Amino acid sequence: MRMRNKPWAKPELEVCSYFLQHPEDVRGHWMEKFAENQPFHIELGCGKGGFIAQAAVMHPKINYLAIDLEYKMLGVARRKISKMYEEKNVPTDNILLTAYNIEKISELFSEKEVVADRIYINFCNPWPRKKHKKHRLTHPRQLNQYKKFLKNDGEIHFKTDDDELFEESIDYFKECGFTISFITYDLHNSGYEPNIMTEHEKMFSDEGIKIKFLIAKKTGVII
Repeated sequence: MRMRNKPWAKPELEVCSYFLQHPEDVRGHWMEKFAENQPFHIELGCGKGGFIAQAAVMHPKINYLAIDLEYKMLGVARRKISKMYEEKNVPTDNILLTAYNIEKISELFSEKEVVADRIYINFCNPWPRKKHKKHRLTHPRQLNQYKKFLKNDGEIHFKTDDDELFEESIDYFKECGFTISFITYDLHNSGYEPNIMTEHEKMFSDEGIKIKFLIAKKTGVII
């Protein structure tokens, strides 16, 4: 089900202190946008912000960037994030939001800007049709972009409900030189902790669908 338009979203984002209207202008200076120089995590396709709102408040010693393409999604995410920070009475100095096409994400980082410690991909579009699979956020053409700004030994945390996407993504990660350090086909019965549940995760779990999850580590040298 597609989300209805949110006419209030863009105006609210434009006056939000932690929303970047022109993320391409930050290229080469990402660490300068945060109050502290500390580990940097990125969520690709943050949607309504259920995951990032929890993670950023729980871990103030980590800097977070959440990216989505649609302002209506980011507007909802902003409200969730602000509510979480207000409830905990902590400053929003470790979180940034921005709107950008993730298929072109490497444009946001300079050639020498290898800054990310972790990337989260939570319930991305599975793009099941063969001719559309290149748009998957785990497709090799995407993974090779992430490698440019992901540190050596940096991790990608990937969750999905989709069996085909998960199986094919395993091959994608291996093809691109990542090492899979953890994998489960039933996250909620795997004993993995800590797990931050997303909106989609709860919905699929309530329907009895098992959540697939893996951690892929960047190893070796970029060629």
